[in-house]
Amino acid sequence: MRARGILTVEVLTAIGLIIAPFVLPHLGFAPNTVNRILVWGLFGLGFDILFGYTGLLSFGQSAFYGTGGMVAAWLLTRAGFPNVVAALFIGMIASAAVGYVVGLVALRRTGIYFAMITVAIAEVFYFVEFNPLSAWTGGENGLPGVPTPTFNFGFMKIHFTTGWGLYPFLALCYFVGIVVALRIVRSPVGVVLRAIRENPLRAAAVGHNIHAYKLTAFVIAAAFAGFAGGLLGMMQGFMPPEAFTFDTSGQLVMQTAIGGRGTLFGPLLGATVWLYLQDILQSAFQLGAAWKLVLGLVFVLLVVFLRHGIIGGFKDLAYRLAHKREAEEPQAYMPSLADDGTGDAAPAPATHRVAHASASPAYTGPILQAMGLTKHYGGVIANADIDFSVNQGELRGIIGPNGAGKTTFFKMLTCEVPPTSGRIVFEGRDIAGMSVTDVCQLGLTKSYQVNQLFNRLTVEENITIAALAAIRGKFRLDMLKSLRKIPGLKEHVDRKLALVNLTARRRTPVAQLAYGEKRRLEVGLALASSPALLLLDEPLAGMSPAERVETVKLLKSIAQGRTMIVIDHDMDALFELAERITVLQEGRVLVEGTPDEIKSNAKVQEAYLGGVHGVIDEHEAVPS
Repeated sequence: MRARGILTVEVLTAIGLIIAPFVLPHLGFAPNTVNRILVWGLFGLGFDILFGYTGLLSFGQSAFYGTGGMVAAWLLTRAGFPNVVAALFIGMIASAAVGYVVGLVALRRTGIYFAMITVAIAEVFYFVEFNPLSAWTGGENGLPGVPTPTFNFGFMKIHFTTGWGLYPFLALCYFVGIVVALRIVRSPVGVVLRAIRENPLRAAAVGHNIHAYKLTAFVIAAAFAGFAGGLLGMMQGFMPPEAFTFDTSGQLVMQTAIGGRGTLFGPLLGATVWLYLQDILQSAFQLGAAWKLVLGLVFVLLVVFLRHGIIGGFKDLAYRLAHKREAEEPQAYMPSLADDGTGDAAPAPATHRVAHASASPAYTGPILQAMGLTKHYGGVIANADIDFSVNQGELRGIIGPNGAGKTTFFKMLTCEVPPTSGRIVFEGRDIAGMSVTDVCQLGLTKSYQVNQLFNRLTVEENITIAALAAIRGKFRLDMLKSLRKIPGLKEHVDRKLALVNLTARRRTPVAQLAYGEKRRLEVGLALASSPALLLLDEPLAGMSPAERVETVKLLKSIAQGRTMIVIDHDMDALFELAERITVLQEGRVLVEGTPDEIKSNAKVQEAYLGGVHGVIDEHEAVPS
């Protein structure tokens, strides 16, 4: 979404908030219901950044919702703090600080274990609020007497009361929240968060510190929750202890699912459906406590028939219609992610990684050396005592029968797995024990044997994710910065798309690409990291003969001026590409030499053909 698109959304949101009090009463919405919807919608903004955009499902948001509300309410009722708005922000900061500490613990695990940790943390907060801290929080009675805000401009004094009288203040808070959230998700940080949601392994492999970005999303969600909790106490006139309950977290999750996660407006729409039906079922139908049963059935039906929520359902329909039109009409030019609409690109700056490389400009030795590299998995020896060296500008090939330890060897070189023993020296620096992210930032990266792409994103967004790591480094909190304001990003992305011949497919979701195109994009992701040394793990695997021919041409073109190591079973292609070949067998280096030397080597014949000696025909691939 470009700046103009964000501005349009903000204007439409402002218009909607202005006309809501004139329209909603005619639809049966009570003023307190509308105010609660705004509070829940603001609460859900942070949660949607965490869950919808980053893919982290937390059931512990009630802990931060209650913390922010209790801190603000205590300041305003027990401490005699005079400024309501300042108290709300102090409560938000307190929740963010608590979220940081909790995130350090919870984010040590992923998936269901992360979710369970957040449940446990929420229960701990609920217990602490009711027992050890009851003297400060009021225990089961909460904190009564929370005031509404008053603004004194000297010539005019504005006091917000309750009901529709409080609506303008809550609407303003929600509008500011959506403005901030829109900029976060469209910033470089937001792009990285979506990458983590889609494929955290690859996000780390292209050079992003995914733990730091996850923690950032967790703190953002906690901050939004804390501010919304403060608004809850102010709206109701007292801070209820129910804010800490698991029911609060569960309701937030369901509202987000109903409206549509990853949309920002989904929580607001979900809260509207949830609270409106709750009022109707309780008042009009007199169902009492049974309203939860009916609302639960409604939730199940919505999730079953609208898997991406209400907004997601409309987006899916719009996408299908647009895709149908694209199939019927000629393709028009679409500006890139970093296009500002002028057609002009900013000059490319020196990248973050070039700055690292300048630390040793006089280094002239081998770019990569492995000495005594060994990897054991229990009693299984995957690699044993490998000595390996690659010079600057060399294109090295690695071959070997299945089970020879080639992929494990590559994983050790890029620090995906630590060696059991031995050293790995890259540009004179021992990198054994480093993380895959740090090694990528140094300039050593790889493509994967099995595609590791961001499948629900477009081709351009995939390349952009890797390019951001090359330009910005592994972590940067430019949360309110537009992508188009990053100097050199557009040029960098365009250049890499052209290099792998995917410029015409830049707007295509990865899931719609042909297999050969996905393999080219896999190589493009590695190239976009601006590596000094590029490792390609079976780039020709699974391709048709025609795709292989095209990919070999691609590899020849990108090899110009680069240092590359290529593993592949297509020996014809590898003999054509590589200057030297290393042969692995049973986890050890069997022999090393030029392609001509390898073709006629008796040890290689023994390894591949089981003792049938003879020269390998240069036009016949050895079976894998």
